[in-house]
Amino acid sequence: MRIAFFSGGPLGTDWLKLLSGLALAGFVLGLALALIYAPTNTVQGEVQRIFYLHLAAFVGAFVGFISAAIGGVAYLRTRRIAWDMFAQAGVEVGLLLALINVLTGAIYARPIINSWWTWDPKLTAVTIMMLTYTAYLMLRNGVESPERRRLFAAVYSIIAFVTVINTFMAIRLRPDTLHEVMFAPSSALFRMPARMQLALFGNMLIWGGLIAPALIGWRFRLERVHLANERLRFRLLDGERR
Repeated sequence: MRIAFFSGGPLGTDWLKLLSGLALAGFVLGLALALIYAPTNTVQGEVQRIFYLHLAAFVGAFVGFISAAIGGVAYLRTRRIAWDMFAQAGVEVGLLLALINVLTGAIYARPIINSWWTWDPKLTAVTIMMLTYTAYLMLRNGVESPERRRLFAAVYSIIAFVTVINTFMAIRLRPDTLHEVMFAPSSALFRMPARMQLALFGNMLIWGGLIAPALIGWRFRLERVHLANERLRFRLLDGERR
């Protein structure tokens, strides 16, 4: 199965450049929505604007991690190296965006609850999720055989997605969390002014639909170049031995 969107040919590169341009424009638009267009929250003040980026970063991380799980499943079915590289790219981008989510959350929390961090159930779940995916990268570096490394990583990427589900469900299963369930009919999300909702949903769409896929695409392309260089190096070494 050929992944045309991420192919190394001109078509794949053109699509990736177009997506990257849209992602950059979307990022600027998202900042404008969050920092200028959305009205100031009457209770939390200007710091509440960070929330639009905070939640959007988590959506982007979710896209990265679900991409890794899809790549893992596809690799187990096809044994194509491209799917393994796709899964690896998803994990790395997911971790980057999850870190942005945590950092923006800490900045948001400091003036609101007078603390950078608390062992809230949601924050604990996020920590477990990030450590689990960090272990994925350690696993890849700890197995020498390429075939076994790709096999173990594929299985791990599927199992690790349980931590993403756990993070999403933590605020629904634990009433003592500081985080509100955002997508329930009674949540504050549906009581926000229309401009706030546009800023929130707009950033979620931009980060999840443009920024995360663009980052995954470039990381995938970089891995393809690295693999091609490694193959060329082995051929040259083999030719020298002969």
